[in-house]
Amino acid sequence: MSQTLRIASWNINSVRARIDIVERYLKEEAPDILCLQETKVIDSLFPEGLFRQLGYRHMMINGQPMHHGVAIVSKVPLINRKVEDWQANGEARHISAELNLESTRGIRIDNVYIPAGGEVPDRESNPKFGQKLDFLTRMKIWSQGVSSAHILTGDFNVAPFEHDVWSHKQLVNVVSHTAVECELLAAIKDAGNWVDIARHFVDPSQKLYTWWSYRAQDWETSDRGRRLDHMWVTPDLKAKAKAHVVHKHVRGWGKPSDHAPIVTEFAF
Repeated sequence: MSQTLRIASWNINSVRARIDIVERYLKEEAPDILCLQETKVIDSLFPEGLFRQLGYRHMMINGQPMHHGVAIVSKVPLINRKVEDWQANGEARHISAELNLESTRGIRIDNVYIPAGGEVPDRESNPKFGQKLDFLTRMKIWSQGVSSAHILTGDFNVAPFEHDVWSHKQLVNVVSHTAVECELLAAIKDAGNWVDIARHFVDPSQKLYTWWSYRAQDWETSDRGRRLDHMWVTPDLKAKAKAHVVHKHVRGWGKPSDHAPIVTEFAF
């Protein structure tokens, strides 16, 4: 008999500053697992208490002061913590764990926060962009070695397809949608033969976004979004995915993150 698990991913842009909407989200949507990016807190100050009260008693955390940070909070037991340093400078941008249920044994979930890359898409004038490209290159090498069942999710900070942005023409030279970033993300995907779950359920010809800028006066009306948050699986898990949704309404809550949560439902 299969077991249904709902796995969510959300760049929260400071878990402590937005703990109220995190609590609301978990109470209203109750995913079994929540992957957070940009937690912006050291491990000892991560708000474990709230998560435990809501039934998320299993956690894998990789944090640092004020910047970056990732976490997996789960109702499902987690084992075999791993951390990759694809930034090659110790920044807390990855956390991984194995899902320790009988139906999920051997399945690993990787939660990643890829660098944004700054404003200028040029390695020479903008070192942050070069760091992002190097990060993606290291991820590609890692992807080549993935041989077991994996779920890869998080804020990839790349909107790879034409309809992953509000205007391909206007954003083609804007960081997150440049050709070099899209090509590197595609190389990571091809190296591991990953399945892009969102585009498995939503045809690439359809607009689909997960992020809306704080700079927009009325983000919902203008709807100038980008699909920066992703859920990928190895081919052996493709048939296990039953649905995928972007919880866009959460972007409209008080003191929001500029990202909306994404959720994939699996039947293991």
